[in-house]
Amino acid sequence: MMARIALILLLVVVSVSAQSGVSAPGVAKAKADLIFVHGNIYTGVVDASASIGGAKRAEALALVGDRILAVGERDDIMKLKGPETKVIDLGGHFVMPGFNDAHMHLASAGLEKMNVNEVGAKSLEEFRERLRTKCDAAEPGEWVVGEGWDETLWPVKVVPTRWDLDEVSGKHPVYLSRVDGHIGVANTLALQLASITLATRDPEGGKIDRDDSGTPNGILREKAQEAMFAVIPKPTPEKRRQGIELALADLASHGVTSAQDYSQWEDFQIYEDLEREGKLTARISEWLNFDDPIEELNRKRDSHPTSDNMLRTGMLKAFMDGSLGSKTAALLEPYSDDPGNSGLPQYDPVKLNAMAKERVLAGFQIGSHAIGDKGVQMALDAYAEAEKAAKEAKVKAVDGGSDYRLRIEHAQVTTPQQILRFKELKVIASMQPSHLLTDMNWAESRLGPKRAEHSYAWAEFLRHGVTLAFGTDYPVEPVTPFRGIYAALTRMSEDGRKTYYPGQKLTIEQTIAAYTSGSAFAEFAEKQKGKLVPGMLADLVVLDTDITAASPTKILATKVLRTVVGGKTVYEAK
Repeated sequence: MMARIALILLLVVVSVSAQSGVSAPGVAKAKADLIFVHGNIYTGVVDASASIGGAKRAEALALVGDRILAVGERDDIMKLKGPETKVIDLGGHFVMPGFNDAHMHLASAGLEKMNVNEVGAKSLEEFRERLRTKCDAAEPGEWVVGEGWDETLWPVKVVPTRWDLDEVSGKHPVYLSRVDGHIGVANTLALQLASITLATRDPEGGKIDRDDSGTPNGILREKAQEAMFAVIPKPTPEKRRQGIELALADLASHGVTSAQDYSQWEDFQIYEDLEREGKLTARISEWLNFDDPIEELNRKRDSHPTSDNMLRTGMLKAFMDGSLGSKTAALLEPYSDDPGNSGLPQYDPVKLNAMAKERVLAGFQIGSHAIGDKGVQMALDAYAEAEKAAKEAKVKAVDGGSDYRLRIEHAQVTTPQQILRFKELKVIASMQPSHLLTDMNWAESRLGPKRAEHSYAWAEFLRHGVTLAFGTDYPVEPVTPFRGIYAALTRMSEDGRKTYYPGQKLTIEQTIAAYTSGSAFAEFAEKQKGKLVPGMLADLVVLDTDITAASPTKILATKVLRTVVGGKTVYEAK
């Protein structure tokens, strides 16, 4: 056993020393900074012979700097203990690689905690009362903004209007985004400030809802929201930072050690400040806006080292369509419950294909928000042209290889033929299982049974060899990964009353992989994180439940006891 550990150390210590400042001319001098013992450690390394959990287990691991030095039996690992090594007894608790949330909006989540929070409002009356409370506390004339409402939770499932807001908002301009962010509602004063009137035309890729007389009723869909965003005051740097710190604390307490994030450039600059101050508690891969000019994208990418394992820019985010909940997701056939509507595609295909080709040739990874099957088809067609051009030009991918790892975010409605196309093009399906817990109440009515059978098709993707990367879309859904795990295992509502096409369920091993190594692969980081093996970054989470052996209901109630990022504890339960 010691001979095997010595070989591991010989291979690992050199790379560790280069990245964490550890100097080790010989294995004999390698000592751990931190050792965890008495754990039930799920390494994430597949072990077909494992009786429980499908992955190799260990009882102890040693860390040096921000890396894992060794994993194995307690007696062997304790031989790496030096005079300054700290030893932590895990008390037999379950340990696994830290969760890597493959899709979130960190800064928006933080701001949501300080704005009008309409998440979970069960009626129009409750929605209005929350708004009234915020308006009463605001300064005279101050903008009041918020998010999170979902009319499908209300007894009367009708979106709110400007007049519903006017009655409780006084002299404050108000804009409240729906839970998915793809539509929102403004009061009359806000519409006036945004110059949205009876004469205003719908923008390309957007829609202004109107009453029977043609008067805007306050609901703005997709790109129609841009006129509102242009007049809403931007949050101050101080408010941005306050929100980001709140959201980071939320991540840490739920075991999320890496976040693939789409926020604004001003937020990325705050992340940089936090990193310099040693206060960044999650690794962040920050997405850039696909629509920005190439020159601007290059400037932003070059402004921060891409080799920084704590913070860096990542893929380009494009939007093919909207959401099923707001009926703006682009479908190949009309909505079953709205026959005159097929959604709102956001690009002309010819323009999209040219833009995708230009950006892949410039060395960028692309991820496309696509929820409807038409949105998915638009992205796949663009990717096929871009990949062909890149291979002909011998352009390397982000990691220097030939796999461009183009992604489709959400991929909620797909056809069997499209799933085969994912495999052919090596497109990653970046999905959020917890969305199904919200959507299953109305998704089948939107799609009809034929399309619904291939929606949220996690198992179907895996059966065809497509890589899954899981996340939450926080704050659209709560950041806790345990709701997503429950959804992937059961495809059942949290109260156990409704099941949605259970043939698409996953195993616990498949689900953990999608939340860890699959997400790492999706950001070209599978050699750095996603498993607890020597040489990997020391990102791990300690849970009060062995989720590989627990019932789905118990998994829902799982608590995080400790979150470790780069060998440092960033959260510990009291």
